[in-house]
Amino acid sequence: MTLKKVYLEIVLFNRFLIYKLISNTKNEAVLIIFNKRHLSSVNIFIFYYYNFHIWKLIKPTGVDLNLQFPAGWEQAREIKFAQGFTAPAPRDFVGFGPLTEPEAISIYNFTLAHNFRLILAYHSQGEVIYWQFQNYNPPNSRRIGEAFSQASGYSLEETPYNSSFAGYKDWFIQTYNRPGYTVEVGFGENPLPISQFDKIYNDNLGILVLGATLI
Repeated sequence: MTLKKVYLEIVLFNRFLIYKLISNTKNEAVLIIFNKRHLSSVNIFIFYYYNFHIWKLIKPTGVDLNLQFPAGWEQAREIKFAQGFTAPAPRDFVGFGPLTEPEAISIYNFTLAHNFRLILAYHSQGEVIYWQFQNYNPPNSRRIGEAFSQASGYSLEETPYNSSFAGYKDWFIQTYNRPGYTVEVGFGENPLPISQFDKIYNDNLGILVLGATLI
């Protein structure tokens, strides 16, 4: 299901609220186009960075794009190499340096060019929300995370150490000291089956709405 279709369903589901959000909030979304190797930005529902797990499976260079950001990249490399991810692979290979992949560079530059107050990085799986990066504690980040948790039913947790470096959320928090969240959707083996879409959609609708109103 495309991002555009999801947006249209949200509008039909809650037309007045979405109209209000679009009228009063600067909303942008970033969509990775896997087979085109470029970034497509559209001014639609909300300004979040959408990270679909399958990109890791089909990236031609075998680099995990969410281990490409300059926020403890060296630590991420040490951890992943110790785990055996030392060469191009379907997941967890950090590459040969931060920001070597065009998709990561595009997201990096896109973020620098905008004044985002909050970002969400969507991943799968686990039904959990990660809200911190190291000792950074952006203003209101815990409060907003708790609201997201209550709206979705997902638990709010600190990022496990072995997964706590070089991600987009990590870099955003480190650079801007503003709230950033990794939202892990669904359960099972990736890529998650389409049969989980309705539940994921319903669980996360409240997060998307709150993200545009709580800042």
